Amino acid sequence: MEKLKKAVKEFNRLHGSEAQAEIIKVKEDEAIIEFKGSFCKTCGLFDYFEDITWEAMEFGLKVEPVEIVEMEEDFEKGRYVVKYKIYPKETIE
Repeated sequence: MEKLKKAVKEFNRLHGSEAQAEIIKVKEDEAIIEFKGSFCKTCGLFDYFEDITWEAMEFGLKVEPVEIVEMEEDFEKGRYVVKYKIYPKETIE
């Protein structure tokens, strides 16, 4: 959980003007993370969710987005709740 918190903090530092992430729930092998913001319209939306994967790798954690479980969009803002698979330590190279 601590490594995931660090990854989300780094994500928020890097993307804060466009999107903010917040951990909603963590179980053994999955995490639920909420994203809110305006999101860059020229970037792929899913790229934001994958960026958590890259940030987590920097802290020795392997996660992968697997499903958008909730979605709210309007013209200026969006809210997305994404489920991530958390891999065991042994799968990290």
